[in-house]
Amino acid sequence: MKFFVPAAKDDIKAEQVYSALAQSLKAPITEKRIWKLQWCDREIDMECEVGKPLPSFYQTGKELVLAIFECENFYKICTLSRGGIKGEPILTGKNSQSSATYFSDNINN
Repeated sequence: MKFFVPAAKDDIKAEQVYSALAQSLKAPITEKRIWKLQWCDREIDMECEVGKPLPSFYQTGKELVLAIFECENFYKICTLSRGGIKGEPILTGKNSQSSATYFSDNINN
């Protein structure tokens, strides 16, 4: 899967939005970017993917995941109301129960 940000009309805009989100959330901008994330929250298996809604557990409705950032010990999952234009992102631990799938390209392509 090629890197994208939902609603960004081209690659340049996608980079701008991604960078702005990272800066706002104090998240690192890395070469490898997460497309899909699997984790366990309160013993419930969860999965999210950029461009698709979060599991109903998080009560964000049909809001799409805008970006997933990999931080030192956790991940930050961003939707419009959770880290996008307001609110805090969803945080999930980076551990043996979490698994990230990356976009097939990177910022150097």
